Amino acid sequence: MNAREVNFDGLVGLTHSYAGLASGNLASAKNALQTSNPRSAALEGLAKMKKLADLGIPQAVLPPHERPDLTELRLTGHRGSDAEVLEAAAKETPSFLLACSSASAMWTANAATVSPSTDTWDGRVHITVANMMSHYHRKIEAPTSGRILRSIFADDGFFCVHDPLPSITMFADEGAANHTRLAKRHGDPGVEFFVFGNYTIDADAAAGSPEQLPKRFRARQTYEASRAIARSHGLDPDRIVYAQQSPDAIDAGVFHNDVISVGNENVLMYHAGAFVGSDEVIAELDRRTKAVGAELIPIRVDEKQVSLEDAVSTYMFNSQLVTKPDGKMLFVTPIECQEHDAVRETLEAIVATDNPIDEIAYINVRQSMRNGGGPACLRLRVVLNDAELARLNASVLLTDSLYESLVAWVGTHYRDALDPKDLSDPRLLAEGRTALDELTQLLGLGSIYPFQL
Repeated sequence: MNAREVNFDGLVGLTHSYAGLASGNLASAKNALQTSNPRSAALEGLAKMKKLADLGIPQAVLPPHERPDLTELRLTGHRGSDAEVLEAAAKETPSFLLACSSASAMWTANAATVSPSTDTWDGRVHITVANMMSHYHRKIEAPTSGRILRSIFADDGFFCVHDPLPSITMFADEGAANHTRLAKRHGDPGVEFFVFGNYTIDADAAAGSPEQLPKRFRARQTYEASRAIARSHGLDPDRIVYAQQSPDAIDAGVFHNDVISVGNENVLMYHAGAFVGSDEVIAELDRRTKAVGAELIPIRVDEKQVSLEDAVSTYMFNSQLVTKPDGKMLFVTPIECQEHDAVRETLEAIVATDNPIDEIAYINVRQSMRNGGGPACLRLRVVLNDAELARLNASVLLTDSLYESLVAWVGTHYRDALDPKDLSDPRLLAEGRTALDELTQLLGLGSIYPFQL
């Protein structure tokens, strides 16, 4: 059956701000507490979605979460009206207010891990909501992410949305940012590639050792979490590859694997410093992809071409590699890559060689980039066949009409400047609830936010 990949992009939230909450994310730390522009951020994300949709690449929209999260603030003893809770939190626990106000759900690559029906034991699309337990401001996203995904993928004859793994260190899970699928075509059987940074109980099985762990920053994805997801999705062990992320890369600011490698169909582009034992990892991927009828095309970027530091600063690998209707591939990359000579020259050299990538689109997502998220962070990839596509909530699929409505919605409801101190403004909370209530109607999602339940 014909299948295609649908990019589900997160719509940037109304509290998009620079709080510097993510340890190991250098851009987030660098821009902490500066003034942000939520309106520009949302419009930049929508423009990226529209570009892909105009090229014939299926595109869908995921809504932002309600922020600030008053439920979490009240759990810490703040009492009274919403305005009183916000005022008290700003005075007594300002860092906690920042965390409860984060718009980080915009980076939907962390929302879940997805396996298409051609890979799973029961022929359904399996989706595991990420627990994101390594950072509090991300951990609180899981309940709303689950409600959103279950609203969109509601037909349990075709979809299975799993609860997050237990929120303990052993099963720390950051979603699709550490997962890639390789296949001849999207609709064919594939090899699922899980990359982990840490392991807690089974170092021998993980082909690692305690000495091979980062020293500067904490690794976020565990081997055990990846194994648990593979079991839950009922994946064939012969069509799975596990690899350890390079500790040096993590310490250089590669907090997720999608900051250092990107794959699409049978192409995998990666930095030489991405994995522990990169040559062995690529050889294993090659062997297993051949077994499912695919010919792996590895594209290696060496340190002398682009340094690890430059790869992180430009988010060269945190780009979308997508298949166009003509079967060729498009590299959707941040405009920062165009502005960096070595990165631009490397990407243009890749396009000029004999491989499926024949085009680069440099796009402006600067508001997201300043917070440490490039194009790949902003989307969750879901491979769907025709029958599955017909059974999801079609209201979230981006059309010209929906795009125009969303642009108008952003223009009506979003602020063009937001300072971290504004997060305690009760008017911002009210503005957000009004906007989100309208958005759920635009996207046909029903009641998904606590204030609606």
